[in-house]
Amino acid sequence: MATFDGKTVLITGGGSGIGLATARRLVEAGGNVVLAGRDEERLSSAAKGLDARDRVLAVPTDVSKLDELDNLYARTQETFGNLDGVFANAGIGLNARTADVTEADFDNVVGINFKGTYFTIQKALPLLRSGSSIVLNASWLVHRGMGAGAVYAATKAAVANLAQTLAPDLAGQGIRVNTVTPGHITTEMFDAVTGNDQVREFFRSQVALGTLGHPNDIADAVLFLLSPQSAYITGQELVVDGGLTTSIPG
Repeated sequence: MATFDGKTVLITGGGSGIGLATARRLVEAGGNVVLAGRDEERLSSAAKGLDARDRVLAVPTDVSKLDELDNLYARTQETFGNLDGVFANAGIGLNARTADVTEADFDNVVGINFKGTYFTIQKALPLLRSGSSIVLNASWLVHRGMGAGAVYAATKAAVANLAQTLAPDLAGQGIRVNTVTPGHITTEMFDAVTGNDQVREFFRSQVALGTLGHPNDIADAVLFLLSPQSAYITGQELVVDGGLTTSIPG
């Protein structure tokens, strides 16, 4: 594992699942972590669970609200000074057929998944040192269509494209931008979508490796993209899905 001694990384959606697993890996590697999330109680519990004292800062933040992002970065600068990485992980799902999506649904999902990701990055730029790395969280639905996931999938496709377009835009500042694309990962969001064991088994059966992924599987990939070990990688997508999007299970 790469060392992150003296490095500070911001993680949005850091109160649970992939975000929290990544925070735990970073703390284990010696890094400082800023956790952002909408649920203050869950965020506080996550920070305490990391047991890293002054190396963890938790700031309740709705990434779709720019004033809350401004507060997040003000608190980050006050506590740690600068950033060495950002994992733009905050996102919400929407399982609805096209005809059933309301304007409020649309605005909520686009606001958090796409607008929130974009402005998380934009507002981080003054704090990011040369040599920093930004990792965006996309989804396997960028590569496979699902009838009840149009709005969610479209926002994640936009996020994946951001890595390709922001990479050359920020290269002159010494900042790399890449995307991690998870497959079926056992998080609270996944559990909410699957609902029961029968649906879970259906999703598992689609995976070439025959198992559902764990948040740590994604966290390890994110740490690689944040670390100097990936110093010559930018504008790329790292798919971590057990073969879901490219292989037919035997």
